[in-house]
Amino acid sequence: MWDRSAPSYDRQIAFLERVQFAGGREWLGDRVRGRVLEVAIGTGRNLPYYPADATLTGVELSPAMLDIARRRAAELGRAVDLREGDAERLPFASASFDTVVCALSLCSIPHPAQAIDEMKRVLVPGGRLLLLDHVASTWPPVRATQWLLERVTVRVAGEYFTRRQLPLVRAAGFTIVEAERLKAGTVERVHAVKSA
Repeated sequence: MWDRSAPSYDRQIAFLERVQFAGGREWLGDRVRGRVLEVAIGTGRNLPYYPADATLTGVELSPAMLDIARRRAAELGRAVDLREGDAERLPFASASFDTVVCALSLCSIPHPAQAIDEMKRVLVPGGRLLLLDHVASTWPPVRATQWLLERVTVRVAGEYFTRRQLPLVRAAGFTIVEAERLKAGTVERVHAVKSA
């Protein structure tokens, strides 16, 4: 499914980024440090926002998305180690990264708790976890609409609108540094730290 949508993904997400997720990629980029792993890097839309001194690695399930990310990295002149891989079984040794980023992807990863456990595994003690995603709204009428929308999107695209990553991050044993919800509670940003 992601291979099929790769050629049109940037056009499709651009409007949502302006309206729903405005400032989210900048928020992530401002908080990364050191050796950075982006899980489900997609077409590499976060690459322009990472600091020049960050060492970047990205993992993505879709080869077609990775091809676009490689082109974007080349256009930006950024050295990025891009690999095909599964968020639920990251192909990296434990304690390999200072920061792990996952943006707009936990909504479609089949087992998000398992993916968060893997992100924790590859982080160094004291390492940062940065998440941005759409989540279940704090407003019941909006949440009900999201639930109805899921009846279609889960079957067609594996995309959930009523998930929430913060409880999973807490359950994995991270310390929460920042957590904020925007847009009627439908967008969540999380900055957490792996215990030393």
